[in-house]
Amino acid sequence: MIEELKSTNLINKVGGRFKLTALIQKRLDELVQGARPLIEDAEGKTMLEIVVHEILQDKIAAEIQESKSIKPDEEKD
Repeated sequence: MIEELKSTNLINKVGGRFKLTALIQKRLDELVQGARPLIEDAEGKTMLEIVVHEILQDKIAAEIQESKSIKPDEEKD
C-alpha cells in the first residue's frame, strides 16, 4: 500500500475520502484507457502510485460542482 494513502494530508488536499476515491477511480480509468501520466517520474510505478503522485503534485484535482437548489412547487389555484 502507498504510504501517502495512509496520511490524512492527501484526504484533506482533495476534500474528503469520498472525493479522493472518486478522483482516483476516474484517473485510473483514464490511465487504463491510454492517457499519459502527468508526472515525469512515472516509470516503474503502478498506476495507483502515479495517480497519488499526480494529486500530491497538483497535476489533477477533484471537480467542484455547484448544486442546484430545488424550489418548491408554487401553489396552484
